[in-house]
Amino acid sequence: MLQAESRVDVADNTGAKIAYVIRVLGGSTGRGKYTRKTAGVGDKVVCSVKKSLPGSDLKTGTIVKAVVVRTRNPIRRKDGSYVRFDRSAVVLIDDDGNPRGTRIFGAVARELREKNFMKIVSLASEVV
Repeated sequence: MLQAESRVDVADNTGAKIAYVIRVLGGSTGRGKYTRKTAGVGDKVVCSVKKSLPGSDLKTGTIVKAVVVRTRNPIRRKDGSYVRFDRSAVVLIDDDGNPRGTRIFGAVARELREKNFMKIVSLASEVV
């Protein structure tokens, strides 16, 4: 689960390396728990680029939209199993929901298929 002020890795080749979550679009608050919205796999977030490669199109401080592809918090599946990743990561998207990069690094969760991010699933090297 990600919330505002979370730092995440960027898992594509747009040139951004680390992003800072500004706002969670979608997501939910736990009943009786947090008052901040939290984002899970497949939720959209608004991020600020904190670190980028020199010479890339995305400069530090650029505001972008992204979709969460990996979370450190375990994800419970319908069959009762859990999946958890080492680090949280996002993929930068445009306004139509298509990825801005042409490659996606690392594994992505299968839940993206249910949220209709098929282009991200097809570009990913591994779907867990």
